[in-house]
Amino acid sequence: MLLVWQSRAGIGVRAALVALHLATGVVAPASAASPAEDAAFLDALTWGITGSSFTELREKGRDRWLREQLHPPLEPRLPPDAARQIAALRPQEPLVERVRALELQAKAASAEPDPEAKKIAQQAYQSSLNAAARDAAAATLLRFLYSSDQVRERLTWFWFNRFNVHQGKANLRGWIDDYIDTAIRPHALGHFRDLLAATLRHPAMLRYLDNAENSVGHLNENYAREIMELHTMGVGSGYTQGDVEALARILTGVGVETRAEDPKLKPERKADLIRDGLFIFNPNRHDYGDKLFLGHVIRGRGFGEVEEALDILGHHPATAQNVSAALATYFTGVEPSEAQRQRLAAVFTRSDGDIAAVMEALIRSPDLTAGLNTQIKDPIRYLLSALRLAYDGRVILNTGPIQNWLNRLGEGLFNRSTPDGYPLLPASWTGPGQMTTRFEIARQIGAGPAGLFRPPGADAVEEPAFPLLLNALYFSTLVTTLSEPTRAVLARAVSPQDWNTLFLSSPEFMR
Repeated sequence: MLLVWQSRAGIGVRAALVALHLATGVVAPASAASPAEDAAFLDALTWGITGSSFTELREKGRDRWLREQLHPPLEPRLPPDAARQIAALRPQEPLVERVRALELQAKAASAEPDPEAKKIAQQAYQSSLNAAARDAAAATLLRFLYSSDQVRERLTWFWFNRFNVHQGKANLRGWIDDYIDTAIRPHALGHFRDLLAATLRHPAMLRYLDNAENSVGHLNENYAREIMELHTMGVGSGYTQGDVEALARILTGVGVETRAEDPKLKPERKADLIRDGLFIFNPNRHDYGDKLFLGHVIRGRGFGEVEEALDILGHHPATAQNVSAALATYFTGVEPSEAQRQRLAAVFTRSDGDIAAVMEALIRSPDLTAGLNTQIKDPIRYLLSALRLAYDGRVILNTGPIQNWLNRLGEGLFNRSTPDGYPLLPASWTGPGQMTTRFEIARQIGAGPAGLFRPPGADAVEEPAFPLLLNALYFSTLVTTLSEPTRAVLARAVSPQDWNTLFLSSPEFMR
């Protein structure tokens, strides 16, 4: 059965594309040639193939390209136009100063005696938080789209999703940029134990999972439970409710302090106080009793207990298994086989949780290449891969449309309210409502600039732009990966806009 594009004969884009997906099923690449294999390889590890990134891979070869990706420089490599935008979006003040200023703004609004003035002041406070969240999302999306260190940026989203915090809680909208830029990205290709510690010490995590409320005599187990269930060992890995309670006791006193003054401490506890920006270990709130955690007796002594607990969790065999399996699922779209799980866990253990080493083992395994072009992309990969391909070499000026599209598709940046993060398996993103929305967004992207080149500002005028999908990369390589039904539909497009819509909605591009 072959369905073709007939928009002017009465068949709409949506109907034609739904039928095309049903007719073609899972389509393997049409060509087994090396360029097609490299295209699939590149697309699997980045936020989407572009003509320039494909040329770079082919010139360098996979080994050199992979070596550079797994060991990038500390500072992200960005084109000048993207770097300038990101610099303008980044706050100049340290997080602690920004948070204190926001708290003063909130207190002043609450103290305003006039009801109308109070309402205006409270709206101004909320606007400040919303602006911080928008800027954080914009800077993050620009890095995802344009950083040369694409594997690190893919992992930045993976780790943020695993160590999820929801920007809608309390005033975390003003903290989210610092969390992803200081706790997540710098450790995305480092050692897992360091990443775990960085998230534990960040006030966004401590506020989101309520450990700021956790103190001796008033235990809050939320964070302790999620560290084991979601961040490290995983459900069913052998820890007990007693271990959760022990870890909660270990974490007492680990919290957030926005005041500049230190707490008043007994002389024998003063040396135990730790302050780092908004992070605090407050000895007054800590349970100094000994604990039994995962079979280890942990002597009560202050923050050293936390470090010991992180060592136990970071080196636990269940953590090696769980984290490695999640990485494999994220990059292949399928749960790993038991053999693959064991291989990756062995690398994790042998390398002391070196994420780059685990990634290299995964990338060089046949399990990665076996699943290429068979699993549907989640919304963020779908959108970013479309934009990278459509505007290769040109930096968009407004990420607002992308943020709106992600929200419509159910994967809004920093918007997952539960600690488990967005699902990794493609089955979560294949419902009919999801596909219908993708078709509509494909039409918007394919038809023109869609607001992406309108600079922020009330009087800004959108710059002319048109997506260039029918490009040299398409003619040299991508066309060979398309099925005959897809090529037939594309051949009947009545305009460049129609062709773009159909290509971005094709089964092959969705995968």
